Amino acid sequence: MDSPRRAVISVSDKRGAAELGRALREAGWEILSTGGTAKALREAGVEVTEVSRFTGQPEILGGRVKTLHPKLLGGILGRADQAEEMRANGIEPIGLVAVNLYPFRETVRRPGVAYGEAVEQIDIGGPSMVRAAAKNHGRVAVVVDPDDYPEIIACLHAGGDFPAPLLRRLMRKAFQHTAAYDAAISAYFAAQEAPEGGELPEKVVLELDRVRSLRYGENPHQKGAFYRAGGAAGFSLADAEVLGGKELSFNNYLDLAAAAELVADMEELACVIIKHTNPSGVGLGGTQAEAYKRALACDPISAFGSIIGFNREVDRGAAEAMRELFVEAVVAPGYAPDALEVFRKKKNLRILRLPGLGAAPPGGLDLRSVPGGVLLQERDRIGPEDFAWKVVTPRAPSKEEEMALRLAWRVARHVKSNAIVLCDAQGTVGVGAGQMNRADSVRLAAERAQLPVKGTSLASDAFFPFRDGVDAAAKYGVTAIAEPGGSVRDDEVIQAAAEHGIAMVFTGRRHFRH
Repeated sequence: MDSPRRAVISVSDKRGAAELGRALREAGWEILSTGGTAKALREAGVEVTEVSRFTGQPEILGGRVKTLHPKLLGGILGRADQAEEMRANGIEPIGLVAVNLYPFRETVRRPGVAYGEAVEQIDIGGPSMVRAAAKNHGRVAVVVDPDDYPEIIACLHAGGDFPAPLLRRLMRKAFQHTAAYDAAISAYFAAQEAPEGGELPEKVVLELDRVRSLRYGENPHQKGAFYRAGGAAGFSLADAEVLGGKELSFNNYLDLAAAAELVADMEELACVIIKHTNPSGVGLGGTQAEAYKRALACDPISAFGSIIGFNREVDRGAAEAMRELFVEAVVAPGYAPDALEVFRKKKNLRILRLPGLGAAPPGGLDLRSVPGGVLLQERDRIGPEDFAWKVVTPRAPSKEEEMALRLAWRVARHVKSNAIVLCDAQGTVGVGAGQMNRADSVRLAAERAQLPVKGTSLASDAFFPFRDGVDAAAKYGVTAIAEPGGSVRDDEVIQAAAEHGIAMVFTGRRHFRH
């Protein structure tokens, strides 16, 4: 077989394409190219041959068919032992394919993108060339990532041979590239065609791109990394901008996710303090400093080494209020310059700006790994249905109790079950998380409270199976309760509330969190 000093360059992401083209030409390679890539290379002074001239076949169907030709694909796929057959069919070998695909993912991320526009961004020829080159990686270098161009250029400067380990690594990356591309297409059309209220899809294809490797996982003996989920709706931690502090850890990401999702559920100006994914305090206020101080007052001991989240741009007052507390990280939609100045005096404080955090919380699907499989569900969200309450006791909640119940109910969704949250209208008073029975969660929330419990309102993420939880709440001075209802002993539970003069509402919705 003739020496395959012939390359195809056809890219949507044109970063580094001119530099690669120059290096190929300097090494004596012919470059085949198409459309916008050929134009960009020529403008950079790189000589190219149009693919249509090489194949003898003009582009047809409005550009839909331009690289699907035996001369091109055969030149990529042909093996050294097939040289005679290739010559007989006028096929010349191609030794390098630098291709990345139409920007389908970027297109469908745009709000309001038309269905037809999305369809036209499905690349056909590009994946065919990439897969052909990856299959024939024994003699063809396939490059889908501009970050790999410098290594290719270095090989060209050194004589033009590409070592086998490099070819195998590029092959693996190419198949990952096309698999992720198809996953994005599959996910888009699955979302477009999903029936309202219908079953979850029969097959799910995940597109995960590594954002960064982490020092370790949940514990030092575990490896860990953070991946971007393709097609994710709402704000994404993958888009968070780190403005200062130490490297983020696996556990930081878990707690940041908990902080962001909880504070996004708050309509008012709010601050949340998270420890081991549970809220230790949530505060509302007229200023961020007020909201922070109210959240801190709920459990100042647990706040040490916590993650703090805000749903508005952080001002200097809030930053100053946090000065004395050791905090692992803070996340917010933005920061005033003078607030950043204060925060950056804490060298180890991780400061994250998360675009869109003040908007609605993310929807989509929630995945949980179990041995041998994955559990998939719609993400649990607070909706208008949560507040279509039914008053089940003789006394209805007062206006202030109702405000406190609404806040407690929003917070309870984010607490590990069995979850009990005590609130007044300004914030949490006590949080009982993760106990094996609900009455113990009531006692934990009340006994660990650093603020007065008497007169507070209580939310329970699931129904009270017995009256003991209500009796315990009454003992501590709780005056209003929100719970889903649905127990076979609802009548006993309602009777207990009525006996204690507690206003009780049934929400009709449960918010377990395991």
